[in-house]
Amino acid sequence: MSIQVSPNSIPNLTSAVLDRDIYLTGLLNHVVEASHAKSLQKIDSETTAWLEELRQRAVLWVRQSTLPTTRDEEWLSTDLSSLRQVQFNVETSHATPLQQTDITSLTLPEAINSRLVFVNGVYVPELSSVSGLPDGVVVSNLAGLPATSLHSRVREYLGCASGSDEVFTAVNTAGMTDVAVVWVAKNVVVETPIHLLFISAAGETPILSQPRCLVVAERGSQVCLVEEFTNRRGAKRAEEVYFTNAVTEIWLEENAQVSHVRVQHDGGSAFHVGKSAISQGRHSRYICHAIALGGKLSRHNLEILQTGEQTETTLNGLTKVGGNQLADTHSAIALNHPYGKSRQLHKCIVGDRAHSVFDGKILVPKAAQLTDAAQLNRNLLLSSKARVDTKPQLEITADNVKCAHGATVSQLEDDEIFYLQSRGIDETDARSLLINAFAAEIINQLPVPCLRERLTQFVSG
Repeated sequence: MSIQVSPNSIPNLTSAVLDRDIYLTGLLNHVVEASHAKSLQKIDSETTAWLEELRQRAVLWVRQSTLPTTRDEEWLSTDLSSLRQVQFNVETSHATPLQQTDITSLTLPEAINSRLVFVNGVYVPELSSVSGLPDGVVVSNLAGLPATSLHSRVREYLGCASGSDEVFTAVNTAGMTDVAVVWVAKNVVVETPIHLLFISAAGETPILSQPRCLVVAERGSQVCLVEEFTNRRGAKRAEEVYFTNAVTEIWLEENAQVSHVRVQHDGGSAFHVGKSAISQGRHSRYICHAIALGGKLSRHNLEILQTGEQTETTLNGLTKVGGNQLADTHSAIALNHPYGKSRQLHKCIVGDRAHSVFDGKILVPKAAQLTDAAQLNRNLLLSSKARVDTKPQLEITADNVKCAHGATVSQLEDDEIFYLQSRGIDETDARSLLINAFAAEIINQLPVPCLRERLTQFVSG
């Protein structure tokens, strides 16, 4: 069963308002309001009431908000007009169109017994397996949390990250149907990666799914998390049109460590908007590897908030786009306390008529003395018609810091290709070898061997 929406089905919104700038926001708001009720039947009444209150606050905010346009500073290079032209449906049925054999190629051997699978935003227990987790670790959807007390603790974190009023984040909250929850208890070290697999399985009509993830790493804990967004056949299935609007909140308490791998390889006709909101407590360490390979239009908002001193933040990113794809990465690191350290390297490989955007901010207010921060965006253009917009930024008011930022844009050098050809390598293989070498600096740092191999093959292709 699916719910189909049109502009006429949205109450209390005039056609003039819809035509102006909140058309799609209103549609999404109506869709998520209409479809969430059934999915919460298995959650206790107290939690359901709290979630309903959280959603209603988001609904009110969305109705007063606008969908971003290129007139907005944060969206100058990303035009959402193609998204506005698509009418999306929301699946309300819990029946999945996929079987275990359909996801074999998408699973990770390293996380074979620590995996949650969501299809069109709906948790699928028969495709998931969490039997390989140590004591003190909970990996579940919201309805399956083992203890009522954990439900009450989830309230302290879910929907509380900074940036919750951003319009796509608010739309996700307004239509929240389920949540992937990863909770690591104090001083627990999780040796195997935890794989969260979000699959979009569009049919004849475009589908909207809104994955939601909450990760809490308590004091002294360590965990590796792999988030993967794809469709049933990976990025090669270009004809399926769908929209993934994902939000992930990660909370690191004192001396916790989270290694976060985020892979987006949606189909070539898909739309993807993702938010990763990270809160870092004192002495915590956060490492992010964000890989963007698919989608007709994709955007990842990565926001780091330092809530204690002496944090370490490492952001590694790789974007590879071709055809007419547009991939946008916006990051913001707010270093609000002394002795913070951050390193960011984001690489983009852009071919054909594709367009890549990087906008990174490092914020160092006066209280953040002795901060050590560096940011670099490197871009490789494979075509004369490829386009890159890069904007690394430092905003510093502290007077005792060590900060640097930069950006480079380059092409494959003819003399490098000629050198490889002189060693018996044909031109196509020579170009592929140079592209792989450019991407390897990011891919080789991934903590999951199977994923390293898979992504290396994808970049080579």
